[in-house]
Amino acid sequence: MDLTSYVTKWIHGFVRSWVCQIHGFEAERLLSLPCLGGLLAGLGLCVICRRGSWRFIYVALCTAKRDITCLLVVLRVRFSMYRYQRNRSTIPALFAQTVTRHPDKPALIYEATGEVWTFRELQERCHAVAHWALAQGWVEGDVVALYMESQPLVVALWLGLAMIGVEAALINFNLRQQSLLHCVAASSARAMVFGTEMKEAMSEVSGSLQPGMVLFISGEQDNEEKLCGLQVQSLDAILDRSPKHAPQRTLKKEFNDRLFYIYTSGTTGMPKAAIVVHSRYYRIAAFGNHSFGLSCDDIIYNCLPLYHSAGTIMGVGQCLLFGATVVVRRKFSASRFWDDCVKHKCTIILYIGEICRYLLAQPNRPSEAQHRVRFAVGNGLRPSVWEEFVKRFQIPRVGEFYGATECNCSLINIDGKVGACGFNSRIVPSFYPVRLVRVQEDNGELLRDSQGLCIPSLPGEPGMLVGRINQADPLRRFDGYADQDSTKKKKANNVFKMGDSAYVSGDVLVMDEYGYMYFRDRSGDTFRWRGENVSTTEVEGVVSGLLGHTDVAVYGVSVPGVEGKAGMVAIAQAGGQFDLHALLMGIQKALPSYARPIFLRLVPSVDTTGTFKIQKTRLQREGYKPRDSSDTIHFLNSRAGCYQVITDELYNAIMEGKVSL
Repeated sequence: MDLTSYVTKWIHGFVRSWVCQIHGFEAERLLSLPCLGGLLAGLGLCVICRRGSWRFIYVALCTAKRDITCLLVVLRVRFSMYRYQRNRSTIPALFAQTVTRHPDKPALIYEATGEVWTFRELQERCHAVAHWALAQGWVEGDVVALYMESQPLVVALWLGLAMIGVEAALINFNLRQQSLLHCVAASSARAMVFGTEMKEAMSEVSGSLQPGMVLFISGEQDNEEKLCGLQVQSLDAILDRSPKHAPQRTLKKEFNDRLFYIYTSGTTGMPKAAIVVHSRYYRIAAFGNHSFGLSCDDIIYNCLPLYHSAGTIMGVGQCLLFGATVVVRRKFSASRFWDDCVKHKCTIILYIGEICRYLLAQPNRPSEAQHRVRFAVGNGLRPSVWEEFVKRFQIPRVGEFYGATECNCSLINIDGKVGACGFNSRIVPSFYPVRLVRVQEDNGELLRDSQGLCIPSLPGEPGMLVGRINQADPLRRFDGYADQDSTKKKKANNVFKMGDSAYVSGDVLVMDEYGYMYFRDRSGDTFRWRGENVSTTEVEGVVSGLLGHTDVAVYGVSVPGVEGKAGMVAIAQAGGQFDLHALLMGIQKALPSYARPIFLRLVPSVDTTGTFKIQKTRLQREGYKPRDSSDTIHFLNSRAGCYQVITDELYNAIMEGKVSL
């Protein structure tokens, strides 16, 4: 027997004995498929031939178990998606199947009130929403904006609207004024539902809403009221009167049609309305479910906002599609986190990296050792925080993933590699067509070779993550945004080969020799702070407007021991003076807390290119350290409520983590 045959036979035997113990009969069927047999044969051939390197043979053997486990997950999700696409399934239809399997099982638990909705009750509320929408005369393709804090009603609203083909626009409840108006307008919403907690924010923009906008409020007892002269109807009263049976209506939409919009910060300023189709919703939720071994017996603690894909797809999707129970918390609370988990006997927690850091900053309490959590699922967990988090809170497993709402190049850390946000196979990298490609450091432009193709990054070399687009493949499609110009800007041509197109993530990652990928930076005009994407262009517009259109440059700077980058704004004084206190008041009114600049730098002028584009490279490099120059640097003291000048002593305190951000 030659070496190739021996390696292939050994791998196939290993996979069959190991995988079938975990995945059962379905894995046995998958192992008999020609595509998997071909992959295993290719694996044996790669081990012998590829690069002619014994080091590569070692890497291949070390990663075979990981790669084949992920292959089985991909095949399982792919077959399901093709079946649902062939049957023209939708998320409401798949949810109806879940209700049939678990009618009286708790589906959603609202931590704020202790209210429990069974799957049957959730479906009835969705039906009431569908009847309400039909009574309004809305048809398939119409959009309704949802602007409210996290609660089970948010799920019932978008799912009930989807039952008749109406699309929801899930708006970030932190947005105010122009950002809020932009999001409503970007979706072309005909109506808007807002919670009573958002009443003040709505009052600020009510006079600027599109003509004919119909408003509904949830949480108020009065049937009707006025909001700055606009008529507002009580949604709660309407839904109480609505029928609870399924509406007699045949849905024309199919698996690849629009479900709802989730807003994501872009490189051009205001948030963009990312299109989420039914198949994308299923894909994200299914990959999380099968990769991490989640089940209908799990109780998931979800304190992430329901306007985010992590909260409403990765989290709530486990309930709607796979029968898990989800505990919904209105807002994250570090002091109540473990008490809630113990109270509801949660087995899964959802996180973003900042949440883990906040929890570690809390004093020890008995509940953190009394919980039943077996798995933490999320993204953005730094290596140092990762190990401390797992050790202190005794979390058996962490499932890290990477992926923007709209991207087609999601990654998943299937085996708990500390610090990695996912991986790509080094054995057969073309099976999952994502790649890291070289970019220019100053502007993030893709670098190309003499043939015009993008240049792959080598292991250990940072690169932009891109994913090949194939609209016929539900795993590779890119649906883009409501705005077509924004969609075009996220595409690049001639990336893997001439004539192709790829989604450009805007994120810089680095891959090690085993294929594990680690998040390095967020390129372009966004950065991440407190679990949110911050658009520098949006913040620049607000600050410049408050200062009479003064030139400003907004960028992110690193702070030791803190996830993401803190916002910093350089303001061109040009000989003029302004009131720092008034500026801060305006910023606090116009921007959500995570988008407010932490550092402020007063400069004579802002560097620009010949076409008047702002250059930030030098400013980012110099950071916020006081220097012997004409520039004055300030720090936002949140406790004192003011910007104060950074001295050497204050700078050292920030670097040592002694100052709260």
